[in-house]
Amino acid sequence: MASSLSTKPFSTDALSAFASLNSDLRSLSPGYLRLSLRPRLPKRLQIQAAGSTYGNHFRVTTYGESHGGGVGCVIDGCPPRIPLSEADMQVDLDRRRPGQSRITTPRKETDTCKIFSGVSEGLTTGTPIHVFVPNTDQRGNDYSEMSLAYRPSHADATYDMKYGVRSVQGGGRSSARETIGRVASGAVAKKILKDFSGTEILAYVSQVHKVVLPEDVIDHDTLMLHQIESNIVRCPDPEYAEKMIAAIDAVRVRGDSVGGVVTCIVRNCPRGLGSPVFDKLEAELAKAVMSLPATKGFQFGSGFAGTFLTGSEHNDEFYIDEHGRTRTRTNRSGGIQGGISNGEIINMRIAFKPTSTIGKKQHTVTRDKKETELIARGRHDPCVVPRAVPMVEAVVALVLVDQLMAQYAQCNLFPVNSDLQEPMVPVLEPEEVPF
Repeated sequence: MASSLSTKPFSTDALSAFASLNSDLRSLSPGYLRLSLRPRLPKRLQIQAAGSTYGNHFRVTTYGESHGGGVGCVIDGCPPRIPLSEADMQVDLDRRRPGQSRITTPRKETDTCKIFSGVSEGLTTGTPIHVFVPNTDQRGNDYSEMSLAYRPSHADATYDMKYGVRSVQGGGRSSARETIGRVASGAVAKKILKDFSGTEILAYVSQVHKVVLPEDVIDHDTLMLHQIESNIVRCPDPEYAEKMIAAIDAVRVRGDSVGGVVTCIVRNCPRGLGSPVFDKLEAELAKAVMSLPATKGFQFGSGFAGTFLTGSEHNDEFYIDEHGRTRTRTNRSGGIQGGISNGEIINMRIAFKPTSTIGKKQHTVTRDKKETELIARGRHDPCVVPRAVPMVEAVVALVLVDQLMAQYAQCNLFPVNSDLQEPMVPVLEPEEVPF
């Protein structure tokens, strides 16, 4: 009976009846007896907000829109007593900001961040950290046509389909400006990982349109940040960087765009991160990077190329290194086996589509369902991958620090099995830890 009743349409008359009954019973009950009959709403009417928060232990919520007052994030669960300032975040925010070269959007923003809470006298307090970045170069009038017509392959139409309303200027939450909150919080996560386990996260552009950097050109054991940052496209090989820049320039002057691939590696990742089945480490990484704007594909380890190998060709054989640690001679697994990190270099590749908003005439439809043509205005990247590099690093860091805290809580609460496990201890010497 309860099941059949719960499927009936919600009735306001029924709600009124419950309220009246509740009031009558209150007036009849003695002072020492209080009855409370509150109508329960059917479960299908209960709404849980979702989509702007990531993480369980290190929890990040981003907020703001492209042409609103500003954007930012709230970081909850950050360990206390970590030295932190705006400068720690600003380095990566500067790498992400618009207007940094001719192959990025010409929008001029300094993206200067401000910490409003969670840090006292230069140390994290363990309470929520609020980071804010103001928008200073908005041009809402550039989007007047887009208020009527949908940009092809953009989120305009689907936001209307989902919400029945949308922020027209700049694409609202679908704008890459939302990633400022991720990059700021990711900088904090990278700092924790570096201080705790010496973990390094480096991303670089490995493909722009048809210019593909061969996999054997870059040595992931010795790759350094300054190599990546040595040119405006963020490809660590100078020869291929020039080819990539030329490819972007060629479409930029025509009002068109191209896509590309970002490769990301993680060195010195603690062993044991990730969980079986639904929370495998590569699954969490895929979710995080695929939540970035314009992403269309994800591979880790051997990826799709591994399907051309046999098992004997693909397997990573084990050996014991000079320090007595179990290692693999090859790394086609990409540093993750069974959904759990094995201590080898984690490597992944993320495909980004060509920027949707272009300066060419395209066929589309209006919000009132009439076919039309549109030449989109506004300032946009001819290729998103150069600025996507710090975004990828940030979300990978958010995954790893959340998994690190989960592993520490579950598997290092009591003494570890020293025959099989490595203790999780910070790389900082005790006298270096601030108190």
